[in-house]
Amino acid sequence: MNQHPLRIYFAGDLFNCKDLGGNLMLRDAIQSISNRKYDILLPQDGECEVLQRTSQSIRDADFQLLFQCDAVIANFDGTDLDSGTVVEFCFAKMLDLPTVLLRTDFRDGGDRTLPDGAPWNLMCSHFPRTEILHLNGMVWYHEYKNRAKTAAELLAGYYKGIAEETIKAMDKVVHTPSWLSPNDVLEQYRKTIQSIGGSLPEKFPEEKLKNIVRSKILNGIYS
Repeated sequence: MNQHPLRIYFAGDLFNCKDLGGNLMLRDAIQSISNRKYDILLPQDGECEVLQRTSQSIRDADFQLLFQCDAVIANFDGTDLDSGTVVEFCFAKMLDLPTVLLRTDFRDGGDRTLPDGAPWNLMCSHFPRTEILHLNGMVWYHEYKNRAKTAAELLAGYYKGIAEETIKAMDKVVHTPSWLSPNDVLEQYRKTIQSIGGSLPEKFPEEKLKNIVRSKILNGIYS
């Protein structure tokens, strides 16, 4: 695998101060602990820069960022998963991008009652090249609270611990072989872009798309 940082798309809620701040802190922790092996890209940082803001322009900007990334971290917190995150996860799977499903929510739900079930709808489970990382956020919080003297120390340790486990899961999944052969990747990207429509086809002219695919192959995402 190439030594260039892998670009990781962070899919998840970004609708309030807890979402925005938590995403930012986890991003910084992962990048620091991995020595920038993983470069975490937050959609919340790009959406504010979208000109002529419409539902389609924001959607297309997020997809544009996703297509340029090498792997995905998808936040699967909540009693019901964020629908936008699920859509992004599905298209990531169409491209066979290595994905970590991160859940820190301790509440059960979904199809957990089944022997192989997860705490979300079963249609979001059992995809190739996908690692599930389920941590009990409340238990972890109290473990770090008991060690910390200040709130800042608590939060730093808390996010450091989650980042370390996320990095382990990402290290594993990026080394999982892809079902896509290098010769088929470009055509798969073309078809997926066409299936999304909107402004995506014009955002990815042929030469740009070839460069993106070439970079991912060099990074070992498709080999």
